[in-house]
Amino acid sequence: MPMAVPLYYSADMVRSLPDDGNRYETVRGELLVTPVPRLMHQRVVLRLARFLAAYVEPLVLGEVLASPADISWGDDILVQPDLFVVAIDEARTLDWTRIKSLLLAVEVLSPSSTRADRFTKRRLYQEVGVPLYWVVDADQRLVEAWTPQATFPAFEREQLTWHPEGAPRALHISLAELFKPL
Repeated sequence: MPMAVPLYYSADMVRSLPDDGNRYETVRGELLVTPVPRLMHQRVVLRLARFLAAYVEPLVLGEVLASPADISWGDDILVQPDLFVVAIDEARTLDWTRIKSLLLAVEVLSPSSTRADRFTKRRLYQEVGVPLYWVVDADQRLVEAWTPQATFPAFEREQLTWHPEGAPRALHISLAELFKPL
């Protein structure tokens, strides 16, 4: 019985997939497919975006962006973090191919994205040197904080703290505020 040859996806192959409502990404050739997120996912992404924008914009630290996106560090990599902060000089180019320096990457877990967010994408973000990666678990009301050198995450249950290099002060986000009901 012949075996199916696994398909190795390039970033260009992913870019050519149909616009069918799914999010398509590739990490080292592995295709990651995520359906439309849950409402809770979107609420958390938007709340985090507001907290982050209120912090980075007055300090001119970077630009807060959300997916869809087109972040690539090679021919077989294309990711779309739920939310990310990019260095201001790269953001000003308005060119996805020039976006390489993520200061913070955030993924909010969905049932279909848990493995990719916690393992595949986390390893990639560590490898390319993203200084801080948050994996937000809204169901458990906690956040995993990963740095490039971490073997295990710091589990944040009460407050997120982000102090990017060169910033005069840190950002503090209450998880009770982030996860509060409507």
